[in-house]
Amino acid sequence: MLELELPYPPSINHYWRMWRGRMVISREGRAFRTSVCALLAGGGGPRKPPSGGRVALCMDAFPPDRRRRDLDNIQKPVLDALEHAGVYDDDGLIDLLITRRQEPLPSGRVTARLYALPLVCCPLCGTALTHSN
Repeated sequence: MLELELPYPPSINHYWRMWRGRMVISREGRAFRTSVCALLAGGGGPRKPPSGGRVALCMDAFPPDRRRRDLDNIQKPVLDALEHAGVYDDDGLIDLLITRRQEPLPSGRVTARLYALPLVCCPLCGTALTHSN
């Protein structure tokens, strides 16, 4: 398992902008990606999951306040930033994606845990899993 503490991402509604007739990542989205890359570079460079294959990603979202938010609107910015930072080669390798809302924290944060598949423990409770053929 690989665990990462990330800043709270911009909503997908603020991540993309139309510029000269095409969709591009907004200034806010680029700043988020840059901060994730810098954060991971400070820890010795890009980090790879335990295997180069399929992965599960479990995120705990600690919003910066109690405003109403859709959890699915923060998934894509996080997935793209982790790919851009070199945590995995392509977010298409994610076969299981879980996002949980947690209590707000003043500056907001996302805790991302990446697991190689097949899972050996539940990403939510940590209980060991048994696999039968």
